[in-house]
Amino acid sequence: MVTISGPTMGTTFQVKIIQSEITLSADVLEREINARLTEVNRQMSTYQDNSEITQFNRSPSTDWFAVSSDFAYVLHIAREISTWSDGAFDVTIGPLVNLWGFGPNAIPERVPSPDSIDAHRALVGYKKIHIDLSAPALKKEIPEIYCDLSAIAKGYGVDRIASYLDSLGINRYFIEIGGELRTKGHNPLGQLWRIGIASPAGQGELQKALALNNMSMATSGDYHNYFERDGIRYSHTIDPRTGRPITHALASVTVLHKSCAYADGLATAINVMGPEKGFEFAEKRNLAVFMIVRQGDGFVEKMTSNFEALLK
Repeated sequence: MVTISGPTMGTTFQVKIIQSEITLSADVLEREINARLTEVNRQMSTYQDNSEITQFNRSPSTDWFAVSSDFAYVLHIAREISTWSDGAFDVTIGPLVNLWGFGPNAIPERVPSPDSIDAHRALVGYKKIHIDLSAPALKKEIPEIYCDLSAIAKGYGVDRIASYLDSLGINRYFIEIGGELRTKGHNPLGQLWRIGIASPAGQGELQKALALNNMSMATSGDYHNYFERDGIRYSHTIDPRTGRPITHALASVTVLHKSCAYADGLATAINVMGPEKGFEFAEKRNLAVFMIVRQGDGFVEKMTSNFEALLK
């Protein structure tokens, strides 16, 4: 097995490929994979001054703004998930994420005032951005629109690498970026790749393990990135509809989907909705979803009928 790994998108990635599938040299493969991840960063990272998304966010213009087809496509997926979820997922949430100190200019453990939250909520709204996939170009309704693709870009990065490996005729691989992943074919032992879903309890425990083939998986949870102030826990997941961190009992949600970008965005949307409305949404859209919900001092599991079917 050939393993290629390194830093990307503020996290790490790893790609595992069965050696017999490879026709290029490992050095060429590594260079091509890194080039594609660098390009995704150049398009969609709010942490890079020269990225497309940063230039668009900084632009005061409300005219059409030319962008790459990839950037426009990912924003289109984000808009689609925003519409499906009635705004539980919102690509324009950047002003609220930054306000709470979870953005590029992080200010930890700051609780904004209600007036400040309301003022920033007025700058958020996925309906305030328009996308022309044919141009391709984007357009803001107000200059202050600030897009944040952190909840979908890693998944898209996985899709980009999978598409590249598919184009080479490689049929046995594992791709992971910051916990979002995709597998295809069998591992070196001739078995389906087995993937663990982490337990919110920590200590490296696994809640569940499942075998995946030609499928993507993304997980969203509030147990890694948060801060506490005056005995209150503030999750990094902000509800765009309230402008405040989520407070419900859903600790973790995992989504299985053919596309890792969709899995990534949908996991965030369902995480914002919570265990009841999120579960109802997932069943209605026939999604394969696994939830870990806080109950008392422990956790309980919930899974949609499509997830149960995949387990069987």
